[in-house]
Amino acid sequence: MKLFKPEGQTITTEENKRYLSSTFALRDAFYSDALLEGRVTRCDSEHNLHVDLGCMRGIIPRNEGAVGIEEGTVRDIALISRVNKPVMFSVTGFRTDSCGETVAILSRRKVQRECMNGYIAGLKPGDVIPATVSHIEGFGVFCDVGAGLSALMPIDSISVSRIPHPSARFTAGQNIFAVVKSIDENGRITLSHRELLGTWEENASLFNVGETVPGIVRSVEKYGIFVELTPNLAGLAEFSEGITAGCHAGVYIKSIIPSKMKIKLIIVDSFDADYPVAPPKYFIRDGHIDSWNYSPEGSDKVIETIFE
Repeated sequence: MKLFKPEGQTITTEENKRYLSSTFALRDAFYSDALLEGRVTRCDSEHNLHVDLGCMRGIIPRNEGAVGIEEGTVRDIALISRVNKPVMFSVTGFRTDSCGETVAILSRRKVQRECMNGYIAGLKPGDVIPATVSHIEGFGVFCDVGAGLSALMPIDSISVSRIPHPSARFTAGQNIFAVVKSIDENGRITLSHRELLGTWEENASLFNVGETVPGIVRSVEKYGIFVELTPNLAGLAEFSEGITAGCHAGVYIKSIIPSKMKIKLIIVDSFDADYPVAPPKYFIRDGHIDSWNYSPEGSDKVIETIFE
């Protein structure tokens, strides 16, 4: 059974390196219809992709570069943007060029079709899957969910704690986990992420009253300052002049109140810093979720997701 992962996740595997190690091994890949990965070195003037195979040159003809290119539903920027990045493909044949050199003919579209029929078609809402962040916009992130096929994760599904921009959580090329939120009638997938980052109680259990811990100021209101302790947990500190959203802080934990889903904080210090985005801490990495309830038992406020 073929395993369809996001592009870039199998390029360094021993199996992939073995298939690209010699012309004989590459012909083996052709006869066994193996899934391979290589780095695109050039997109020529006709938008054919040239791929580094190590043992020989590989070319993905324009119409084989992605599902939708030939039909006109996908623009050629989908090909141009792959330069210097890994792509997944299968070998469909060999030919001799004008210089007498053997060139491998590759197809990414074929692999994407197989991924759609053999993997994507079997997904359902609530399935937890690996993904790779491919492109970041203000409204959300586009993720590769297999063989370069894209799905959208809206900004409000990234975490419980609100963020000004998805770049506060992710970087392009980052490998993450996601949960399938919905699939429309055309097969387009919408992803979510916050359900994998733990409930209020799971996150609150990481902290104790009396501790001083790091946080990020996410919102400054007249009635108080919201400080993010984890992507799925924020506390409230009293309003103080001179503190702005986005700055880092050291905060003292004054109280933790599960029934009200509240953590009261005192800001000890605040400052500007350009720290790298921390990788997510996942409470769930695989399997299936029918429903997810963020709120503690007995809480007046209910935050939940029903997958259907």
